[in-house]
Amino acid sequence: MSTQKILAEETVSITDFRKSPSSYFTDHVIGVLSNNKPEGYVIGAEAYEAIVAVLKQAQETTFFEGRFKPAAERMREITKQGAQLLTDASEEDLGRFSE
Repeated sequence: MSTQKILAEETVSITDFRKSPSSYFTDHVIGVLSNNKPEGYVIGAEAYEAIVAVLKQAQETTFFEGRFKPAAERMREITKQGAQLLTDASEEDLGRFSE
């Protein structure tokens, strides 16, 4: 069984969405599902404009809080690569290490 990440608190089937699409343009994100898998997301104009404003502000400033949240598999890859780099490092490489 596979799982799907859905980035919305509310979902609608694509069949129901097709019946009345304008009723799903709201102030929050709604996931549109096809065969119980996310096909896309719908959001109203006001909410979209707010998102664009936040993105624009982030581009104009030199500092904003980043979020590094790798998936478990990616974290395992990073750990494995780090261990390999330490194993392969020469004494000279290790001598240049600083925190």
